[in-house]
Amino acid sequence: MAEALQFDAALLDKYDTRGPRYTSYPAAPQFRPMAEEEYRLLVRAQREHTSDPLSVYVHVPFCRTVCYYCGCNKVVTANYRRAEDYLEVLVQELALQSSLFGLRPQVDQLHFGGGTPTYLKDAELSRLMRALDTALALEPGEAREFSIEIDPRTTDAARIHHLAGLGFNRLSIGVQDFDPAVQQATNRIQSIDQTTEVIDAARQAGFRSINLDLIYGLPLQTRERFAQTLETVIGLRPDRLAVYSYAHLPDRFKVQRQIRAEDLPSAAEKLALLAMTIERLTEAGYVYIGMDHFALPDDELAVALREGTLQRNFQGYATGAGRDLLALGVSAIGRIGPAFAQNHRDVGHWAAEVSLGRIPVAQGLVLDDEDLLRGEIIQALMCGRRLDVRDIEQRYAIEFARHFAPELERLLPLADDGLVAVASDTIEVSDRGRLLLRPIAMAFDAYLHAARSPTEPRYSRVI
Repeated sequence: MAEALQFDAALLDKYDTRGPRYTSYPAAPQFRPMAEEEYRLLVRAQREHTSDPLSVYVHVPFCRTVCYYCGCNKVVTANYRRAEDYLEVLVQELALQSSLFGLRPQVDQLHFGGGTPTYLKDAELSRLMRALDTALALEPGEAREFSIEIDPRTTDAARIHHLAGLGFNRLSIGVQDFDPAVQQATNRIQSIDQTTEVIDAARQAGFRSINLDLIYGLPLQTRERFAQTLETVIGLRPDRLAVYSYAHLPDRFKVQRQIRAEDLPSAAEKLALLAMTIERLTEAGYVYIGMDHFALPDDELAVALREGTLQRNFQGYATGAGRDLLALGVSAIGRIGPAFAQNHRDVGHWAAEVSLGRIPVAQGLVLDDEDLLRGEIIQALMCGRRLDVRDIEQRYAIEFARHFAPELERLLPLADDGLVAVASDTIEVSDRGRLLLRPIAMAFDAYLHAARSPTEPRYSRVI
């Protein structure tokens, strides 16, 4: 797909409101309390009519130091005993959860996130993978997609080879920014050499895909400084890049109060950072996938975009679709059939539930037909940038124009600005609208528009 992005700073500023990232629909703020028995019944009902492979997400919340920009659910500690205790409970939860899914269901997608999964020592990571392979049938061949987020400050070449030996074949590496002043302001000191070492080791160990995370909008960032980071990153040639917008929400995330608001780039400078990032990466041959994701043309994400099979889930853009997602660990969110389920966010509460032999689910949502309909529309716009109206009408037995009259009304100003083309049988995102997928999708979000304050600060800004 040829890159034809149109960057209009005034237009981006106009639509720079707050809204969901649509890693799910409905978004997590719409979840409600969910009882353990309800979760058990959901799993039982779903697995009675499917034996498809599972995806598995494992949350490891621990970090040795705190990054001031971080909004993840994490535990910052130098006391490694806490991680050992957590692992004990995690293995117990795995036994409880896996028993609901039948005898060793197959798993060909696995992701370790955090926090910092590589906070765990090699022995603990090995134990966890053995436990997973005992309770679940982990795919041993090339068909597996086993990824792990790593911190180069806690990982060296030997650890990378150990991870490869455990079956991981995809790597996501946190960088954010290589500039020393920005690193100092965000309390994340990480050298280029540390990052280069793990990337070189991963390639030697046979990892199929390497992703780097960057953030624009951090304190003390300027175009000149971030240009140097981009030059370094392009030289490292990762397969994928996620370039996130920093969301400054100090009222929600207390650690962000360590960042001085006066050190943050202005709105105009932040837009300029985004424009420069897109220009540099696309000039270097990366395909703009959508929102904050880029990939090399032969990467599976770029292939999925071209073939119309791109999907969006809790890890962002992805290639797999329609699988049940088993989520393990504190705050982890899974999807079972037409339902989302999230574990307790507090480690103590999560551990207490598991110790009592209970699935530690805290909240979730069973999607009704309207949720499924709107979720499919949002997925189509976010991933394929095109909605087949007639197909939706046929499969959901609705008259689209009548059913979505308010939504089509909301799209009118976006259409007038050239972001989207609305016809009787299609809705298509234009090249001009590719940077504003979230505002376009928000037109179909029933929960957002039913809220008293649909742009309240629980959501990040679009740009």
